[in-house]
Amino acid sequence: MEDKGAFSFSTCWNIKRHTSGSGMLQEIRDLGFRRVELNYNVTEEMLATIEPMIERGEIGISSVHNTFPHVRDPDYGTDSVLLGFEEEEKRQRAIQLLVRSAEYAQRYGGEAVVVHPGEVPFPNDISRELGQIYNGEGRDSEVYRSKWAELMERRAAYSAGYVQTITESLDEVCNQAASKGLNVRFGIETRSRPQQIPTLAEARTIIRALKGAPVGIWYDTGHAIMMDRLGLYDSVGEMEGLMDDIVGVHIHETIGLSDHWCPYVHSKDMDFYDAYLPMIERAQVKVYELKAACRPEEINASHQLLAAKLAGRGQAGC
Repeated sequence: MEDKGAFSFSTCWNIKRHTSGSGMLQEIRDLGFRRVELNYNVTEEMLATIEPMIERGEIGISSVHNTFPHVRDPDYGTDSVLLGFEEEEKRQRAIQLLVRSAEYAQRYGGEAVVVHPGEVPFPNDISRELGQIYNGEGRDSEVYRSKWAELMERRAAYSAGYVQTITESLDEVCNQAASKGLNVRFGIETRSRPQQIPTLAEARTIIRALKGAPVGIWYDTGHAIMMDRLGLYDSVGEMEGLMDDIVGVHIHETIGLSDHWCPYVHSKDMDFYDAYLPMIERAQVKVYELKAACRPEEINASHQLLAAKLAGRGQAGC
């Protein structure tokens, strides 16, 4: 496989196939990637064989994904209130775990930490219900509009409070990181469920409130496409005012509401994903975050298409 240059690749792709960290990273190296993002399922046991590879210079670390290493407690998993906990003890635990992730990123030479900030909790799994209605009856159906109104009503009532708490938590994280001499950025990720924070408007609010802090947006392209399709925000138009704040991107395409596919290759649409090239171009850290179903030859073909399109944009701007 050709060398993928500065592009990084998430262990999301193959972590379930491996118990050995070194074997997992070697498989990614065989794809032509010299940098990886260590995702939130990487365990301390895996790090025992990953760290020697980093020390020998066999692999570079672009970023780590909070909470890192893996935390088995679902309260601090990827789909939880996290930095928005009202209970002070839980919120402080979430803060310490994020600082720990940043410490690992710095130790490994990483540039950033991917952060799931939190969500507006619902008593029911409303994102699953919306997905089922979207796939079955469509976004224009009355049943979808009714369920969407339910989501937005609760979001409108509670999101501002959670955004404020998340902002305060990130401020504490940044202060602690600075006191420890950590030089990494925190990217708040666009999420895959409509009750989750942030929307692009919420991201703008948080980033502006923390002006001067190492906090920006982690623009997950596939998740943004999903939220656009569901109706939460305009994934391209609402990026105005945020382009200078992109810390990193997760590169993957969404087919319907199914994400983590190879751009261009799986959708067979050679134009749609072009709208997200400016975000990829502006990102400090560029990470492919693909599902296990993506085959090496598909990953390579997707990267060739993406790299050629990005190169064409650069030439057009000369």
